[in-house]
Amino acid sequence: MPEISRFYGILIKMYYNDHAPPHFHAVYGEHKAVIRIADFGVEEGKLPPRALSLVIEWASLHQQELEENWQTITNPKAPSFKKIAPLK
Repeated sequence: MPEISRFYGILIKMYYNDHAPPHFHAVYGEHKAVIRIADFGVEEGKLPPRALSLVIEWASLHQQELEENWQTITNPKAPSFKKIAPLK
């Protein structure tokens, strides 16, 4: 599972050939969540409120890049994914 970004102890990943809807995985310590790219809703799992807030802030700044990575990572013939800048 490629690492897309990392900030404030939060790891953002995407799986190759993952299921719809378009989403990414956020990991913070022992907490894990699957976040939809379209509306930043939590598809499954749970993050502490502050970590979730940071993830949503970051995702809202990089929604287009996340959508592009989703298209790339779910298409085996596409070039490799791109890392996305962390939240600063």
